[in-house]
Amino acid sequence: MQNADNPFTVLVDEYLESSLDSVDSCEEKTKDAALGIGFSEEDAYQVGYAVREALVNAVVHGNQYSANKRVRFVLSRSEHTLQIEIEDEGRGFSPDTQGDPLAEENLLNQSGRGIMIIRAFVDELQIAAAPRGGTRMVMKKSIVAG
Repeated sequence: MQNADNPFTVLVDEYLESSLDSVDSCEEKTKDAALGIGFSEEDAYQVGYAVREALVNAVVHGNQYSANKRVRFVLSRSEHTLQIEIEDEGRGFSPDTQGDPLAEENLLNQSGRGIMIIRAFVDELQIAAAPRGGTRMVMKKSIVAG
């Protein structure tokens, strides 16, 4: 539902198991929504990939694959913008505590580049503590006027 205070219409609001099985589905829903409001193929791919990275982070690092924890996925749209919210039930995460993935000592690490990729593929990224614990990411991507 859309109102004057919130220009976004919710397309998807679901709770996912803490497994990687749901990642593909959410990535596809995001790409389809992006294409549906006029994103280019490249921009739709990028926002879909950002969702993939955020969901993998929520499942793996946030909920640590716990069968007792869920990930919330909310996909909303306005006329020219997608907003994606991903919330886990983990211990919480502060991006300030993460090392620079491009620093020499981190180049060979198996993880640590997801947030950097997400930032590169969306226009806005907010990372904060979720209201009930865990981490909440809000991403926004708008159509580039051209």
